[in-house]
Amino acid sequence: MTQPVRPIRLHRFALSGHCQRVEWLLRLLELPVETVDVDLRGGAQRSASFLALNPFGQVPVIEDGATVLGDSNAILIYLAAEYGRGRWLPTSGRELAELQRWLSVAAGPLASGAAAARALHLFARAGDPTPARQRAHALLGTMDTHLASRPFLLGTELGLADIANYAYTAHAPEGGVRLDEYPNVRAWIARIQSTPRFVPLPSSPVPAS
Repeated sequence: MTQPVRPIRLHRFALSGHCQRVEWLLRLLELPVETVDVDLRGGAQRSASFLALNPFGQVPVIEDGATVLGDSNAILIYLAAEYGRGRWLPTSGRELAELQRWLSVAAGPLASGAAAARALHLFARAGDPTPARQRAHALLGTMDTHLASRPFLLGTELGLADIANYAYTAHAPEGGVRLDEYPNVRAWIARIQSTPRFVPLPSSPVPAS
């Protein structure tokens, strides 16, 4: 398939890095999009109409004709397979495994580290951010070493691994996780932000030191 029959409907929350990665890939693929903002603060994700789209009550969700799909990483794979024309999904087993590893990083230590610390601050949630910040710094150290020998996470071109891991890494300071000690990560962020059709995540307040 090369083009959807009608615009893809993206249910999103503007401050979500999970939604940013999907919106970014949609733009990279030059697909028509209709965005629907979901009022997470008002609990819209728990409404019957939204749960009919995604029983997990999470954004993002896309509607592409009869296909309704939640989970940002699953959506990335779907869009790349359906509309990527072979550009975004590797073909060898090893390359696919490496991509899956970084998608697992995005769903695992990144989500429970930098993203969790940011959510605690941004949405004034109760809880001690220290464990999340510690997990964030552990991952940033690994990423910084990895990026010392390559411009992007999986080589010389922007890929799904970068798209999945960018937002919550770049916005880690919004959860009190400074990036000063990670020059290769900071260079990677700058490199990504200079790529064509980049979609930024809106900036949010940074905690006082």
